[in-house]
Parts: sequence; structure tokens; C-alpha cells
Amino acid sequence: MSQTITVIPGDGIGPDIIESAIQILDKAGCGFTYEYADAGLVALDKHGELLPPQTLEAIERNGITLKGPLTTPVGGGFTSINVTLRKHFGLYANVRPVNSFKGTKARYENIDIITIRENTEGMYSGLGQRTAEDGSEAEAMSKVTRSGCERIVRFAFDLARREGRKKVTAVHKANILKTTSGMFLAVAREVAQDYPDIQFDEMIVDATCMKLVMSPEIFDVIVTTNLFGDIISDLCAGLVGGLGMAPGANIGEKCAIFEAVHGSAPDIAGQNLANPSSVILASIQMLEHLGMQEQAKKILNALRDVIETGDRTTRDLGGNHGTTDFTQAILDRL
Repeated sequence: MSQTITVIPGDGIGPDIIESAIQILDKAGCGFTYEYADAGLVALDKHGELLPPQTLEAIERNGITLKGPLTTPVGGGFTSINVTLRKHFGLYANVRPVNSFKGTKARYENIDIITIRENTEGMYSGLGQRTAEDGSEAEAMSKVTRSGCERIVRFAFDLARREGRKKVTAVHKANILKTTSGMFLAVAREVAQDYPDIQFDEMIVDATCMKLVMSPEIFDVIVTTNLFGDIISDLCAGLVGGLGMAPGANIGEKCAIFEAVHGSAPDIAGQNLANPSSVILASIQMLEHLGMQEQAKKILNALRDVIETGDRTTRDLGGNHGTTDFTQAILDRL
């Protein structure tokens, strides 16, 4: 029976790069069927809301979603669509791998780091945001739970064990944030004892950022809280050439959403200029999640060869070709 994938093309360059990924998945013989759904500005124009009920129903019904970048309008009354999706479906684990590709403009070689970010709690969740009527002060609340901390840390150790990784680094600020970050660190230490085959390390977040820039090779799997993970995962993307080379997965008990992590780039939308690598890499994550390792490896090898040889690459990769040519180069190899 064919797996049905919910596909959210998204805004800006989203439809173009999603179409690229769909062509590649089909060429690799994945045998998916697709149910398309709207979200973001496209959905606002068509349905009067950023995240229509029918889109939520499609995500829940199929369990697996491939998503392009979404635009949340700036200003009051608009909640982040991505945050809403994570909360609605309990997508507690954000998985952001970065790998070096020869042929990119990255400053480092042999980068292979996975950042695992708790996705539903902490400061980034937007809990308790309030601004005084006179504008003199503002506040927000950071709340973590023991169960949330344990769940994400176990997820990180299980992933490390499953993929043959050697080390998990828990990133925190427990020296200052003694309650919230302190709880995360304490739970991480407890959980680590159940995985004697995996080396456990702990590091303060500011030191982590410095060492990622100076000595990124010391990291393997990073697990951290919501806000720190948001920052660190983008820093790691910078090590391999930027957000265009970084995919993301949001995983819960019943649903998983795989996405391009960069913005919708409305300035180049519809111009056949976008690099689709992020969403192609996200589709590879999706295949691995579904146990389709052979197809995932086939697509990854084709993508690597296109970038390394510079065959029909996009401008950000040093070439002068567009999305369709880049996609065709991958299809030719498949």
C-alpha cells in the first residue's frame, strides 16, 4: 500500500523547491501518493486563515508531511505557524543535521553534527508574553517540565545509539538559569547513566557557540532546550554553507513534519533561482524516518555528486543555473 504524504508547498520559493523534491522522490522510485494542503500567506488569501482546519486534518490523517517555507505576517494577531504546528501535534523533537558537501562555499570540511532541540517548552514557546500598556516593560515566561526534558534527552541518546554516534553533548545555562536550565541538565545527567555506550558531555551555551566556530569537529549530537536549540542549529548551518544546505524534522508520537528551514525568499519567488537542497535533504530525512534507507542513500549520493562537480548548480553554490536545471542534474544521476 502506497504511503500518502501531506505536501505543503508554502510561500515564496516554496512551491518551486517542493516541486523539485517531489520529482526527485518519484524518480528514486519511492512510490508515494501526495495530498496537497495550504498554509501561510497562500492559505490566508485562499481560505482567510494561515492554517486552515483541512490542512491540520490532512497532516493528522497521513502522519507524514513535507513542507516548504511559510511566511507568518509581522504584527499583532498572527501567531507563528511553525510554533502552532509543533504545539498542535506535539512535535517535541526538532532534528537538525548538518553535513559538509564538497563544492559549497563552507569554511569547514567534514562537519557532521546533529542538533536535537526540545520543540514545545521553554522561552521560545511564547508562554506568558505581556507588554505593559504604557510600553515601559515586557515579560515572558520560560517553563520546562521534567517529562519534557527526559523525553528529548532520551530521544537524543536513542538516535545516537541507532545511528552509531559516539557522543551526546547537553547544552545548558544552568550556572545562571538555575531552575529551568538546571532541571534540564540534572535530567540529562540522569538519563545519560542509562546509555553507558554513549559518551556524555555537558557544556554552557555560550562556550558551545564559541567552540562550534573554533573546533566544530569535537561535536557529534547536541541536545538542548528550545531557544538555545533555535540559535545553535542555525549556527551549525553556517558551518556547512548556510540554511540552504540544512534540513529540519519536527517529530512527535503520531506525526512528523519535514521541512526546508530557510525563509520563503519572496524577492526571488517565481524566478527559477532558488537552491532546493534544504527541502531535498529534508525529504532524505523523511525517507530515513520511514525506513527507506536505500532510496535516501540514492538521492543523497546524487545530490552530493551534483554539488561536488558543480554540474548545473545554483548561484549560491557557485554556479549560474536555476532550480529546474539543478533538479534535472540530480534526476539525470538517478
